[in-house]
Amino acid sequence: MSGIVYMIPVTLGDADPDSSIPCGTREITLSLRLFAVEEVRTARRWLRSLDKTFPIDSTLFFPVGKHSDAAGLEDFFSRVSGGSDAGVMSEAGMPGLADPGNIIASEAHRRGIRVVPLTGPSSVMLALVASGLNGQSFSFHGYLPVETQGRRKALKELERLSAAGSTQIFMETPFRNSKMIDDILSVCHPSTRLCIAADISLPTEFIRTMSIAEWHRKVPVLDKRPAVFLILA
Repeated sequence: MSGIVYMIPVTLGDADPDSSIPCGTREITLSLRLFAVEEVRTARRWLRSLDKTFPIDSTLFFPVGKHSDAAGLEDFFSRVSGGSDAGVMSEAGMPGLADPGNIIASEAHRRGIRVVPLTGPSSVMLALVASGLNGQSFSFHGYLPVETQGRRKALKELERLSAAGSTQIFMETPFRNSKMIDDILSVCHPSTRLCIAADISLPTEFIRTMSIAEWHRKVPVLDKRPAVFLILA
């Protein structure tokens, strides 16, 4: 019988695992000796943060990036098909959201392997429920174009889509937060509501929803803090 692929959430940043990782998720994670991860070093450090005695040296880690394919993961899946349970971990939050973990889940389904999501923090969902914006109709777009013209065009389109009542959610690489905020304030209508959610679940957490006109009066400085952005016209 095939093993199970567990989608394992980790903390957002350096938050205390006890504050956001349920006991059941921790127990399953620590029982595994086979992982597909975005970054091996981070995964090793995370497991040791859960249990200082975790047997790193007898655990197998398979790195997964956005360009990974099934052929390169044959060894991983042959082990799961042979009966070994495995875990998939992102750098932060839930694997598969703005993260290559979906590659593992998709291939597991193709092979008839059971995929089980575990409970834990998701920056996208936490930002949405705290925003006060429409949580019944929403879309997540991951990362927008890097170059200014493409990003502004994408923002105008998301604002147009949000006019139908659907919250539009997206992210940015932390060091480009200031450029993202500048572009949002430049292209969006003054009455459009914008939620900025930074450092979610950390002691420095900042979550605030205001109109574009109100944000113009007090532009936040996010430096290199991980952030999620939500708009609703």
